[in-house]
Amino acid sequence: MHKKAYYIINAITWYRVIAAPILILLLVFDRIDIFKWLLPISFFTDAIDGFLARKYKVTSIFGARLDSIGDDLTVLAGLVGLIVWKPGFFIDNLIPLATLAVLFVIQVGLAIYRYRKTTSFHTYAAKIAAIAQGCYLILFFLLPELPPWAFYIPVVITAIDLLEEIILVMVLPTWQANVKGLFWVWRDKKI
Repeated sequence: MHKKAYYIINAITWYRVIAAPILILLLVFDRIDIFKWLLPISFFTDAIDGFLARKYKVTSIFGARLDSIGDDLTVLAGLVGLIVWKPGFFIDNLIPLATLAVLFVIQVGLAIYRYRKTTSFHTYAAKIAAIAQGCYLILFFLLPELPPWAFYIPVVITAIDLLEEIILVMVLPTWQANVKGLFWVWRDKKI
């Protein structure tokens, strides 16, 4: 393992963890002008740390868990931005957002019950969902308006990801980080 790369990658990930409460404070102080530019930076750092971790083959359980926390906090900051900036949007889309919240709570609850900690699977579906969520949230704050159907792309992809992760929690007997997905688990007969 490259020690220097390990620390740099984790520092990039820590940025997202630290930036999330700052992003929410910007919303509290009605600084959407700064928020809408810092949110894409947070999403971009997710891509950077993942790319660097793969390039330098620097992975750790700590890094995987920290990355998951940073991802969740960044999306949370984006959702808080939706609520604060356009509360009508949240109310109009309450059912799909509540569905995702319930699936997320089920996934986290099952993981804590089964493994005594949250997951850090980083499946391909999770990566695609993160890209879809990030693209939507970035465009939501930077463009004057998005077509209503654009919202459902990240919703459907995220629902698929959460359902896959729920199944993974139920079938994997022990906690694992960086699982490609259910197909690969079955193919490699890890269950």
